[in-house]
Amino acid sequence: MATVAQHLRVAREAQKLSINQIAEVTKIRTDHIRALEDGNYDIFAAPVYIRGFVRTYATFLKLDVKQVMAALDSELGRDQKLSGPPPLSNESKGTMDVVTLQLSKLNWRVWVTVLGGTVVLILMVVVIAAWSHHKKSNPLENLKPGVYQPAKNSGDTLPVPQPKK
Repeated sequence: MATVAQHLRVAREAQKLSINQIAEVTKIRTDHIRALEDGNYDIFAAPVYIRGFVRTYATFLKLDVKQVMAALDSELGRDQKLSGPPPLSNESKGTMDVVTLQLSKLNWRVWVTVLGGTVVLILMVVVIAAWSHHKKSNPLENLKPGVYQPAKNSGDTLPVPQPKK
């Protein structure tokens, strides 16, 4: 059974196209086209580039793209390095990474509405409780009758103004 690389090379040669012509039309670099035709997938940073370039190349050559992609997936599945997505970093996930990921999954429109409604409800309860307590307490309720008593030094008359000098 022919590999995807061989299939691409045979199709290009059957249409009498050069690698430079393919590169000019598909905008895939010539070294990448050569690597695809040689089956040398190690030069690509991630399998997503291999899949994208092969899809573009097969579409240009008017091959059955679904069949080519299925064969490519089968080839890449045999290689452990290319079978899955590459890790974004070599560091392990920390607590902040997990929390940030979970927060990014939240539907913020719903949660902001719920949180806002909860805050308004709590404020209403506090205001109602304060108002009812205010109405219940009467500062004049315990006031006893009193008698006016002037201060000792106040005098019964107003002070006399001093003449201006």
